[in-house]
Amino acid sequence: MNLLKRLFNRKITTTLTVTSSNGFHLRPIAKFVNEVKKFDATITLKAKNKEVLATQVPKILSLSLEKGDSFELICKGKEAKEANEKLTKLFQELMRDDKEIERIEQEQITYSKIDMKGETIAKGVAIGRQVNYTKQKIHSSNKKALSLKDALNKTAQELESLYQQNRSKSEAEIFLAQKELLQSDAFQLHFETIEEEIAKLKDTKFENKIPDYLDLKKRIESHMGIETTFKLPKKVDTILFANELLPSEVEEISKISAIKGVVLFSGSTTSHASILLRSFNIPSIVVTQKEFEPLEKETILDANAGVVISEPNEKDLTQAKERQKAFKKEQEQSFQKRFETTKTKSGKEVKLLANITNLDSAKEAKELGADGVGLLRTEFLFTHNKPSIEEQTQTYQAIFELFNEVTVRTLDIGGDKSLPYIEIPKEENPFLGLRGIRFSLQEQTLFKEQLLAIFKAVDSMSSNKKIIKIMFPMVSTPQEFIDAKNIAQTIAKENNIDIKGIQFGIMLEVPSVIFGLKEFNKLVDFYSIGSNDLTQYLFAIERTHPTLSVDPISPLLLVALEQISKNVEKPISICGELAGLEVATQKLLNMNYTTLSVSAKLIPNLKEKIRKI
Repeated sequence: MNLLKRLFNRKITTTLTVTSSNGFHLRPIAKFVNEVKKFDATITLKAKNKEVLATQVPKILSLSLEKGDSFELICKGKEAKEANEKLTKLFQELMRDDKEIERIEQEQITYSKIDMKGETIAKGVAIGRQVNYTKQKIHSSNKKALSLKDALNKTAQELESLYQQNRSKSEAEIFLAQKELLQSDAFQLHFETIEEEIAKLKDTKFENKIPDYLDLKKRIESHMGIETTFKLPKKVDTILFANELLPSEVEEISKISAIKGVVLFSGSTTSHASILLRSFNIPSIVVTQKEFEPLEKETILDANAGVVISEPNEKDLTQAKERQKAFKKEQEQSFQKRFETTKTKSGKEVKLLANITNLDSAKEAKELGADGVGLLRTEFLFTHNKPSIEEQTQTYQAIFELFNEVTVRTLDIGGDKSLPYIEIPKEENPFLGLRGIRFSLQEQTLFKEQLLAIFKAVDSMSSNKKIIKIMFPMVSTPQEFIDAKNIAQTIAKENNIDIKGIQFGIMLEVPSVIFGLKEFNKLVDFYSIGSNDLTQYLFAIERTHPTLSVDPISPLLLVALEQISKNVEKPISICGELAGLEVATQKLLNMNYTTLSVSAKLIPNLKEKIRKI
């Protein structure tokens, strides 16, 4: 009995630091809260002399945790230890993956006069009549009014449906975040006093999340028979001027072809409305000018330059139309030519592969013109439950059938990534411990099953002309590669599968490999540079560190890349963030890196940029 009492009274505290430039904001908070609910424990976050429940999105938001802020993760109860370990790893992973939205570089252009200047949300040039966005609430007689409880459930179902429909897109996280926010006490118990929660966010870094509260309220009210309506011209080209837009309103606006652009007077380029405006490719900017009365006259919105010109003269109109036409042509060419071979002006051919995380992202990469898959992250198959060999085989086969070339990275666990069904010993510095191929060589059951599933998928392919590569992560010595390949060959032999056509290589992300290239050249079939981890280990700076960072195109990193390029004797590619940075493209091509693996969405435009080099 005393043991049971001690178990339930167990308390474990860990201090965590926010390392994302975006702070601990709504989308990662929603994922964190979703995981918290799985544990039989009371979990709280303590910061700034305030302790809040970790199951409540609004309460965590109210802490206003920005980059560099620390908080205590406090877990009490039966599963306190397990919760603390897994939530700590999840938080670190969320911080690592939450990339800062890059500021769009604006073009320098001269107009006769500029009435407003702002920050670009989504590029494009629009011409239309200024219209002020106004809305009003009405009681609809065309819709059955639901009770608050039913309206909450209906809204949750609606958001879940939107999340599932958009899972392969970045904006899917918005709907997941709103669903978690919806299921908090703020909505479930205090719908009428939601303004109190909004007030807590004012004058904080997360003030731009207020529209998510308002958006949820709008969705709920619509199911209760209260509709929010707005009147807009549907035939006249329009530039919409709005104090703010809610995410659901951006969806509605995207369906109105007459709306050519949007000017916002509040919010930021990182708000959920802004993310959706970019997703729908609606030219838009956000300006700080608060007092402006739309003239309902012809206007130029040049979002590429971040400017608004009211009542333009003929010279300005002509210039804007030419810029509009040129931008549209560039975008169309990029998309239309996405399946074409990519060559520089000098005739150097460049292969653009995609980094993918699941079957949905593989399909998206195919549609966006990827020449193949340079990095198939297989962790998605293992995240929640241990997959069967058959489940793995079916997924690999479906992806292999889409492309002529696929590089599969074997399970990369350790560091800030864990599995719920495998106990990894706690390490003082997990990034320097049991990670990647080291984990697979120690926990061989998962490794052998994954290799067998890949082999079976290859064996059942409809074409034997496809190039399938298996890549081992975090290899630091030749012996690790030898041991891993020996296991692969043994598995193939035991199951009577011919793997002569499969290539074996490594992620080059540990600096020791640079000094052992002479030996590795005799062993591997290919290399793929993982620029993120290589940078981390070169500079001995953890990627998630709250105050330290490294220039992504540091001269020292470029020297290392050049040394690698000069000494490898096998095909080599670059994946990681560096491969997707336009500012680095020219430098990489000059070092003879002609195979780049990037986020699928970057491929059409990056191909077109390379064609102009």
